[in-house]
Amino acid sequence: MNGSNVLSEHVKTTWLKDYKPYPFKVLEINLFFDIRDEFVMVEQRSMFRKLDNKLSNLVLDAGDYLINEISLNQNLLSQKDYLYGSGKLEIFDVPNEFFLIIKTKFNPLDNKTLSGLYISNGLYCTQCESEGFRQITPFPDRPDVLTKFSTRIQAESTKYPILLSNGNLINEVFLDDGRHECFWEDPFPKPSYLFALVAGNLGLKTDSFTTTSGRNIELRIYAEVSDLERTEYALNSLKNSMKWDEKVFGREYDLDLFMIVAVSHFNHGAMENKGLNIFNTNCILASAETTTDQAFERVEAVVAHEYFHNWSGNRVTCRDWFQLSLKEGFTVFRDAEFSSDMNSRSVKRIQDANLMRTAQFLEDSGPTSHAVQPDSYIEISNFYTITIYEKGAEIVRMLSTLLGEKKFRKGSDLYFSRFDGQAVTIEDFVTCMAEVSGRDLNQFMHWYKFPGTPTLKVKTEYDENNKTLSISLEQIPSSKIKLSSPQFLIPIRLSIIGSETGNQIVKDHLIELVTRKRNIVYENITERPVASVLRGFTAPVRLDYPLTKQDRVAIVRFDDDGVSRWDSMQSLYCEAIKSIVYESTSIESDVIVDLISKLIEKPGDIKDPGGLTEILRVPSESILWEKFQPADPQIIFKARNRLGTILGCELQHLWSRLVDEMIITEDYLPTSEQIGRRSLKAIALSFLVRSSDRSQMLNEQFTNASNLTDRLLYFRLARAHGNAFIANQLSKIFEQSAVANETFELWLSVEASDERTGTLEKLKELAEHPRFSFDNPNRVRAVYRSFAVANTKNFHQDRGYSWLKDRVIELDKINPMMASMMVRPLCRWKLFTETYGNLMLKNLNEIGKLSISNDLFEIISKSISE
Repeated sequence: MNGSNVLSEHVKTTWLKDYKPYPFKVLEINLFFDIRDEFVMVEQRSMFRKLDNKLSNLVLDAGDYLINEISLNQNLLSQKDYLYGSGKLEIFDVPNEFFLIIKTKFNPLDNKTLSGLYISNGLYCTQCESEGFRQITPFPDRPDVLTKFSTRIQAESTKYPILLSNGNLINEVFLDDGRHECFWEDPFPKPSYLFALVAGNLGLKTDSFTTTSGRNIELRIYAEVSDLERTEYALNSLKNSMKWDEKVFGREYDLDLFMIVAVSHFNHGAMENKGLNIFNTNCILASAETTTDQAFERVEAVVAHEYFHNWSGNRVTCRDWFQLSLKEGFTVFRDAEFSSDMNSRSVKRIQDANLMRTAQFLEDSGPTSHAVQPDSYIEISNFYTITIYEKGAEIVRMLSTLLGEKKFRKGSDLYFSRFDGQAVTIEDFVTCMAEVSGRDLNQFMHWYKFPGTPTLKVKTEYDENNKTLSISLEQIPSSKIKLSSPQFLIPIRLSIIGSETGNQIVKDHLIELVTRKRNIVYENITERPVASVLRGFTAPVRLDYPLTKQDRVAIVRFDDDGVSRWDSMQSLYCEAIKSIVYESTSIESDVIVDLISKLIEKPGDIKDPGGLTEILRVPSESILWEKFQPADPQIIFKARNRLGTILGCELQHLWSRLVDEMIITEDYLPTSEQIGRRSLKAIALSFLVRSSDRSQMLNEQFTNASNLTDRLLYFRLARAHGNAFIANQLSKIFEQSAVANETFELWLSVEASDERTGTLEKLKELAEHPRFSFDNPNRVRAVYRSFAVANTKNFHQDRGYSWLKDRVIELDKINPMMASMMVRPLCRWKLFTETYGNLMLKNLNEIGKLSISNDLFEIISKSISE
């Protein structure tokens, strides 16, 4: 398979090496928004000072709007005094210090990109990260330009009774013509990407939080009036986040008011605008009737993430977008630690390790691979990736592991105090850690600078006569590193247990691999050992560690580290699926059947149902694709299903008993204990339904379920494994009862992802549903992404690829950011056999020949040219 380059004359690449500080300081900016039914007028009043007196012209980033007026030091400029176009406003011959007024006019109804100022269900709202503020008014729209903002908003009082912006409300005035205006002032300097505005008719839920120093913080969540009762969980999560951040990181909130607004049209999960977080509704609204366990956990995590940004992102921000992981990676680490403390640390760590292997390792090995601190980009929106966020968080976790909890806290304290109110770099963050620890972390910086995933190769040799165990560690760099072959600093947690007894022979300890190879010898090993390596997933590396089935079984049964147990079970599953894929005469499932029977035969002895759930999960198809390259997705899909059927039939009596044991009779609560029991019941039931027709049971349990988590489970299983009649009945009931938007989107997702119903004809029907909207990213993800990511049978064929191509082209015309996200399943073409890879590549080439956005062009060009 060969890809061909697509060409574009209009793209511009931004390089880290070309970074230069902005040559002007913005002393202050005052904004006035005049909101009318047909348009919005924005008046900017700002003070500038030259930092380089040799410059004569001021260059501002600009969007597509009507500029009504520009005045400099109260002098009205004519069109010969400036140049406006191609995303820039250049004003000629500016003095060393000057007062600038710019008036713009535009209609937010025309803005379908959901960037800048736009309308969601009649609500005016903003999304300015990363380059949305320039769509509102000309400004140096870059993160290293910090200034104090004040905002005055005027609108019709009955239509838009709520007018919000960053900071503190200074004044509200009601005018004679039925309009009102509010004046907001933010005392903390911030870059333009943290600016926010909301105007509309919303309900309000309030609470308060008292800080360690005794300050009372007013908490507000704004949402549709009908949704207010579903904001209680988010409010409690916010208070827990504030308390945790004070205790663990010493960070106290700085304003007297913290606000959250829920909007239904949002490209991502949420945005950390200073003091005024804007959330996608599906990350803030929660109730037992409308929210699954996983969604409850997501609400808690996202609320915490955006709040934690107040310090790791707002008070200390990134100098340029190449430093994006400075705020995102650090904050993901912080919210992961918070979630671990609030719930099950073991489950959270397994889930994060699984996400890295399932998604980030694929990204790292694919055409869109990039360093955590990339050196170039065409559209920065394409770099809000799992590499920046999740791999960035794993790098911060490695620092915490290497330094220890106390020194890491000392390093973060130094970072926050030294750089408060500044825009800084990843190097600044690591330097603080180096100072407090006295360590040279130059080698550690390779994790930020180089793309790809290193491999940790492990070999062990037990000398029974001398009672020694030799462990050989070797790091192999990623093939993505073309110019050099650096040696990474890899922290490795390791322990040794008896392979037959489970006795802990050598306790958990930390090893640092800083050279290409290292050999370690352990003495006085008196029984046959097995080494548990990379415990807790201490480094984001591929683990090449050949173990016997007996050794893997020993780790699953006896090890006290959840990640090691999960990893060994994954390997056993993969071997069994491999034997099915390659049609071996004997299917290697007997070992797994025996192992699982030991794990679940005594349900009353299960102490960590959530952790056991993760261990029992069969590897995702994306992991199997990467392991069995070049992969045939249809064969792997069938092999994975066949293993599930074998385990369901062989262990059906144990699955049935486990389902009964995990039933919860108490009222629903999204606690770690209850979530663990429901998840274990779910996985047991998912195996059990493969053994025989359980449609009637699923129908009865759906009817009697007291929460959405259970109802969704029974519906999914009925759709995938039950008889069609009952599945269709449940589908109609689920659709009709899905009053909440998030519940309706779950229904869309099940219908689009199911192999039996999710045909192209069904997708057309879903897209014509009265509640479906092509303008709403949540609806688009529910149908299009669910089909392309989770419906292997129907997506991985010529018609499926062509269908996604057409949807991406449509989407690119209104929301390029979403289009560049949706095209990525086609970009994995190199994983697959020529039959599938060539078809995917053909569709990518067809998109690349069209006039497309820079967002989509960047992804397509990288994918085709690799």
